[in-house]
Amino acid sequence: MRDPRYDILFEPVQIGPVTARNRFYQVPHCNGMGYRDPSGEAVMRQVKAEGGWAVVCTEQVEIHPTSDIGPFIELRIWDDQDMPALARIADKIHEGGALAGIELAHNGLNSPNLISRETPLSPQHLPVATFSYDPVQARAMTKADIADVRRWHRQAVRRSIDVGYDIVYVYAGHALGGLHHFLSRRYNNRTDEYGGSLTNRIRFLREVLEDSREEADGKAAIACRITINELLGEDGITRTEIEDTIGEIGEHPDLWDFVLGSWEDDSVTSRFGPEAEQEPYVRGLKDLTTKPVVGVGRFTSPDTMVHQIESGVLDLIGAARPSIADPFLPRKIETGNLEDIRECIGCNICVSGDFTMSPIRCTQNPTMGEEFRRGWHPERIRVKSSDAHVLVVGAGPAGMEAARSLGQRGYRVSLAESTRVLGGRVEREAKLPGLSAWIRVVDYRQQQLRKLDNVDVFLQSEMTADDIIDNDFNHVVLATGSHWRSDGVGRWHTHPIEIADGADVLTPDAILAGLRPRGERVVLFDDDHYYLGGVVAELLAKENFDVTLVTPGAHVSAWTVNTMEVARIRKRIIRAGITVETNTTLNRITADSVDTGCVFTGDERTFSADSVVLVTSRLPENRLFDELNARESEWAKADLRSVRAIGDAWAPSTIAAAVWAGHRYAEELDEPTSADVPFLREVTELSAQPGRLLPLAVESAPA
Repeated sequence: MRDPRYDILFEPVQIGPVTARNRFYQVPHCNGMGYRDPSGEAVMRQVKAEGGWAVVCTEQVEIHPTSDIGPFIELRIWDDQDMPALARIADKIHEGGALAGIELAHNGLNSPNLISRETPLSPQHLPVATFSYDPVQARAMTKADIADVRRWHRQAVRRSIDVGYDIVYVYAGHALGGLHHFLSRRYNNRTDEYGGSLTNRIRFLREVLEDSREEADGKAAIACRITINELLGEDGITRTEIEDTIGEIGEHPDLWDFVLGSWEDDSVTSRFGPEAEQEPYVRGLKDLTTKPVVGVGRFTSPDTMVHQIESGVLDLIGAARPSIADPFLPRKIETGNLEDIRECIGCNICVSGDFTMSPIRCTQNPTMGEEFRRGWHPERIRVKSSDAHVLVVGAGPAGMEAARSLGQRGYRVSLAESTRVLGGRVEREAKLPGLSAWIRVVDYRQQQLRKLDNVDVFLQSEMTADDIIDNDFNHVVLATGSHWRSDGVGRWHTHPIEIADGADVLTPDAILAGLRPRGERVVLFDDDHYYLGGVVAELLAKENFDVTLVTPGAHVSAWTVNTMEVARIRKRIIRAGITVETNTTLNRITADSVDTGCVFTGDERTFSADSVVLVTSRLPENRLFDELNARESEWAKADLRSVRAIGDAWAPSTIAAAVWAGHRYAEELDEPTSADVPFLREVTELSAQPGRLLPLAVESAPA
């Protein structure tokens, strides 16, 4: 039963000619599927609509080959051949009961056009503003170019409406769209009627909005997504300028979608920003227009959502990441099942899908991106196929998810954990600086396990091979985790490095267990390149150790470029007084120093060090797995049908990968063995059966 405090969240909202059934609005977000896997995206969006979101939008959709942001995989509406895929997505959103939104974008300076090989377009002659420093320059747009973009956008609006979209976007946000570039003094130094004064810099946006409204002609709502503060001071778009912009064109769109700064600012991780962080920037803007306003803030608390509405900050609760972590978040608030919400942890592993051109994934929601190709659903799972008793050894992220999902299927499950607490590495890492929100991975699963009468949890229960074989377990899955290596083996060194007797060498496991370096001077060698090396360095600096971080990478925590954290991490490292040596490897460790080498020249340097922390790679905790497999001849007598290892116990990876592995085990237990490729691949499916997925009609190329 819904708490009356949240009734306001379920009020309908008029958006031009269409009505949102409630205030929950899934704003446009990338997903790594796009034009390559449109059916995958369609079913993913459908699940969100089913979960109660009133509006479900696509990601940015390229309107023309000059707007090609490859290698990133978004959607396209270049011509009529793109319409069947877009229609499939709109249809699936409607099947789920939501309005379908499409974010049309000409990406301007952000378009290297690597696939189309067209010349990029910009307000002025500038290098393209991409994430990978592409050796490509954009040319300054002529009046004819501006007219072309207006025409292309108008055509895209028409196509969007023809295939069923209810809300059509004009995109001027995140420094990713050409209209943003015209608005910003950072990119626009024109001296004609499209540059200089704010009125002139608004002109292109005004014209595209007017074109879009005319083309829509009341058949669809027009939304404008706009950056409300570029966070660059007077060098970029300021709050005052946006107030004046809304003053001039506030009634042009049917909806305003406010974003903050760049994409990195708008989707800041929980390590660097709390829920509702954008409220101070958005507050007051709604008063400048009669049109509804949507904004984001990694909203997971319904009380915070209510505050946004009642205090007049927003009309609609925008969400990307929270809708990924829990597509059924609105439905759970509506039914009063708040304890069942999978709260977003703000790790941005979802964003990494876009940066690595791979299907979206989520630490909290292992079904994200698997809805079509594997048939997984975040709230439903197939009923058990036998009365088997399953033992899960290890209650880290993989083990907890396996136990939860197996229990949901109806299996009898025993979950054995050797320590006093559930959570494994997540429980420990969540105590590190900035990672407290990650404990939600444990909290959600612990809450769900309490609800399952068919799942028994045993703490302080170290299992042996005898314990397992002598009991009535039919299936055993080992989720025993991994441990950090103390010999320096990782990406750079594939054999142990030289470590002298008397050297004080620690690993993250030791730090998390409470051990500390023996002296003030600490060298941390990070050859892992994700978040942990930087976080441990930050922790030690906070505890007044003199820390030098050495890494073979060009950046600290280099892989976090894919979670849009690398710049913030470096800033925090600098502010913490940590010395950084990039492009540097650790060659040997003595009792009071380390020898390092340049990764390019091999030139060596020596640093004084009382202690060394090695963050290089991990080894699976697979002793029990090996012991059980060595006794396979005894399985039949014990009616033990299978022994598997999952998560870090099989191959150390991310927390998201561990959760996914636990869920996969539960989904596939007792099910028929699938083909060699256990998921649908849209391109090969289309090639084999052209009419099965999308009604594509491709004309033959001329001879």
